[in-house]
Amino acid sequence: MILGADMDGIEDTKITTAILKRFMRDFADVTELDVAIAGAGASGIIAARYLAKGGAKVAVFERNLHVGGGMWGGGILFPRVVIQEAAKGMLEEVGVKLEPTEAGYYTADSVEAVSKCTAAAIDAGARVMIGLTVEDVMIRKEDRVSGVVVNWKAVELAGLHVDPVGISAKIVIDATGHDAAIARVVQRKVPNAKFPTSTGGVVGEKPMWAEVGETEILNNTREIYPGLIVTGMAANTVFGSPRMGPIFGGMLLSGRRAAEVALEVLKRS
Repeated sequence: MILGADMDGIEDTKITTAILKRFMRDFADVTELDVAIAGAGASGIIAARYLAKGGAKVAVFERNLHVGGGMWGGGILFPRVVIQEAAKGMLEEVGVKLEPTEAGYYTADSVEAVSKCTAAAIDAGARVMIGLTVEDVMIRKEDRVSGVVVNWKAVELAGLHVDPVGISAKIVIDATGHDAAIARVVQRKVPNAKFPTSTGGVVGEKPMWAEVGETEILNNTREIYPGLIVTGMAANTVFGSPRMGPIFGGMLLSGRRAAEVALEVLKRS
């Protein structure tokens, strides 16, 4: 056998064509969705998995070229995270190996957790689109969020004046983390938007207090405006709850809860 013989006949333009054809097909397929999720952090990926398992057509739009959000870095760049008992099964069922601690928590390898949760979401049927920023939402005359507006993150970084494109969705989930970016867009652009918070808008996150933040996150995971659900740290930012640091059980549980809420809304619509 001649080394490299199997490589004969490779043509650069055919490689280009193959990439273009598949991506354009896949992108066209996500222009009409049941649920669009902004942000592929822990809660966004978990929500996508449970939505896909529930039969919803769902896609996640992540502005970075990687998924996982803050989970990758663990605590201060130590790529290990803490999970509490209530969320243990969610990682075990996708094959993540957990180690118990003396305090009754469990630790997980960040890279393994992100990789296996993402693979499980894709295997369930969710689409994960990277490098795309959700910069706006679409709202129709019935005052309901009806989709997202996306553009390439590279366009944003370059400061180019390039118009975005619209993705229709019956429900949008804000999983943008501390920024709560989608909720803030609605608050800024819809004068009559009133969220079920103490201020009627985004309250802003409080300083870190893991116990309170983890306790309140599930109650904060809800529909805050017709067609808009918040999950993960975005939910705590909207409702003014504390941040939690490198404990991720609440994020996982919030993602699952967001999927449950979205499936309930879809059934009613």
